[in-house]
Amino acid sequence: MNADQRDLLPLTAHELLTTTRSVRKRLDFDRPVPDRLITDCIRDALQAPSGSNRWTLRFVVVTDPEVKDELAAIYRDGYELYRTTPTYVGAVTKDTPERDDSQRRTASSADYLAENYHRAPAIVLGCGLGRAESGPPIAKTSLLSSAMPGIWSFMLAARLRGLGTCWTTVALNEEQRLHEALAMPMDSVTVACMTPVAFTKGTSFQPALRPEPDEVTHWNRW
Repeated sequence: MNADQRDLLPLTAHELLTTTRSVRKRLDFDRPVPDRLITDCIRDALQAPSGSNRWTLRFVVVTDPEVKDELAAIYRDGYELYRTTPTYVGAVTKDTPERDDSQRRTASSADYLAENYHRAPAIVLGCGLGRAESGPPIAKTSLLSSAMPGIWSFMLAARLRGLGTCWTTVALNEEQRLHEALAMPMDSVTVACMTPVAFTKGTSFQPALRPEPDEVTHWNRW
């Protein structure tokens, strides 16, 4: 057994797919994350699909405390803007008490992450090369579809190594500041996701409350 295999949790493929959660309150901010584990996750992520086999996915890994503080401040400001919108997780109501309770818990954990983002041992951004503002709709889809599968694969790979992640995008409410903080060219790079990365407090997670397939599936016609 090589070192990489020793890092992996004994999860089945089904367990990995159904228990990779957005982790917030169970992130262990006090335990360092070795760079090699993040590199291993990126190596796995690069096996994801990429449009025209062009390999446009890029990762920015931030471990410098000063840069993390700057990203966290951008995130908090973006989060405050998000809190004023109808789509804020705490403003969304569901159709059953059970789903409403789940929504309130999610809101509480999202607020917690906004307050503690800077404490993550690493912050990772998944990006796509290119911009699609002036192009046809397929340009936007193609750009992001070459980035998002790899970012999700990164999160699955992280879960397999006992690491927690959380897909966040509200920092894009302050997109120019985000690019400036990372010396990232605004005209040729699109940020698709920013995630904290930390070991989780415990490694046992359960499937989340989700609708039944029949609630969200259309067969043959919408």
